Amino acid sequence: MSVESFLSSPWTCSHPAYENSSFNLRPAPEFATAEVVLASTYRAAGFLGVTEGQIPAQGRELDKRSRKVRKSVAGPRQIEQDTWRTILHGALQSPKQPQQSAKRFLQLSPVIPDTALYSGSARLSGNSWNPGQLVSAMVAIGCPSDEAAQSLWSELHDALSVGEDDDIWARWLQLEFERQRFVTVDWQPRSISALCRWPAQEREGLHFPARQFVLDLRAVLRAKRQMTRRQWSSLLESVLRIGAVAHVMWLCEVSDRLWRELRAVLGGSHAPSAAALTRTLVAPASRSLVYGSPAIPIVRDRASGYLNARLGINLVLHELELQGISTGSLDSLADVSAFLASVQSRSAKLAERDVLGALAKLQDEQARTLACKRGIGSNIAEFCRHSLGQRQTADDSLRGYDQGFHLKKRGGYAAAPWVVSLGPVALLTLVHCCLAEAAGPRSVQRLSEHLECYGLKVYPDNFATGEIGRSLRMLGLVLDSPDAESGMLLVPPFEISRDVGARRRDVENGGIE
Repeated sequence: MSVESFLSSPWTCSHPAYENSSFNLRPAPEFATAEVVLASTYRAAGFLGVTEGQIPAQGRELDKRSRKVRKSVAGPRQIEQDTWRTILHGALQSPKQPQQSAKRFLQLSPVIPDTALYSGSARLSGNSWNPGQLVSAMVAIGCPSDEAAQSLWSELHDALSVGEDDDIWARWLQLEFERQRFVTVDWQPRSISALCRWPAQEREGLHFPARQFVLDLRAVLRAKRQMTRRQWSSLLESVLRIGAVAHVMWLCEVSDRLWRELRAVLGGSHAPSAAALTRTLVAPASRSLVYGSPAIPIVRDRASGYLNARLGINLVLHELELQGISTGSLDSLADVSAFLASVQSRSAKLAERDVLGALAKLQDEQARTLACKRGIGSNIAEFCRHSLGQRQTADDSLRGYDQGFHLKKRGGYAAAPWVVSLGPVALLTLVHCCLAEAAGPRSVQRLSEHLECYGLKVYPDNFATGEIGRSLRMLGLVLDSPDAESGMLLVPPFEISRDVGARRRDVENGGIE
């Protein structure tokens, strides 16, 4: 592919080394609510051969069949057709958003696997992106090895399955959906879609959002027996939404950091080693979403940095190719270091070609896309806003449906800013996750550190007198203690946390596990 082809179509002509890199943003996120992410995760974990584009048509067919009048009387193990319609359009219906109110389609809460066969795609027509692939990529990069990633993916499938440890409502619901199923597919464990090409030895000891997500996912899976299926689904949905957005934001910043390193090398600096890149390239995100402050401007800034970096990195890769220097891959820090060394060796030739001048012209041509007004940047912002934000409902009486949000509107008007704020389910989930491996009491400082792993910053004053402190007290998740930092100790919300903590204390005190 020539430089001219890239300059004429920069968003569709990425260099293969960057396009397939471990540090590139793939799959490219678009609009998706938290329930869409969860439903797609069901499909990625257990439904082989079902694509995102098939879901709307299957949902319309299920709705059509539910409206047909049965000619025969329902048997002893069959429910009446009116009852089935009530389940689909009442008990399981997920509220539509204001812009969806006039559209007729089936929108189900993803409580059990089979609901994901008929609802939960990002688009109602055409090819939709696959959020489940993003979740599987997070598991692959967050686990210390391929074997660990496959093991956790299998554990996730087992937990998503409806078994004897689920409540009677979930078991009956799954049986009824299986009886009504017309799609030729079985719920079976699937292998993780794509294993991580970033070498495990380079990831060892590093902490980034996907690594924290894997730890929290395990904690949520262990908590399943402590609550009903719907309650547990809400916890899983909450950790999926914050983990997915944090991973996307981290990848955006990694590309931005790579471009900064590349600009420095073009300016005459020495190419950094792989060890140096470990400290600068893949460190946790430096720019955080601050609790109580508007979030979307920071998201757009991060997405804009990624887009600028993508243009610059790809242009340099194509220019090197033109000069006979091939870059095979950017799958590891060693690959990135070798790429930067190649740029250093050809910096004079690249300067003669006025690469930075060509890039400046390209940025002027793509100004609206780089400002996240359209295209990829706008899609990233939409994904983060709808995944983290509290669901806006067309029916005002259902405005409290979503309690696992991480952003909420500050005000009731349409243009009100979205600010960082944790809903009750999100707080329960995060407190449980940060205490799941604790061997003793933890203060709210531990929760603050846990949130920072996902790029959320909470200042100590917010715990003492702010909204998050009041919410923690209302939910019974803290105890006032003069010995604790900020005077507040976290209380495990589920018995499983106490079991793990007691077991660890026994081991540390010389007892038998």
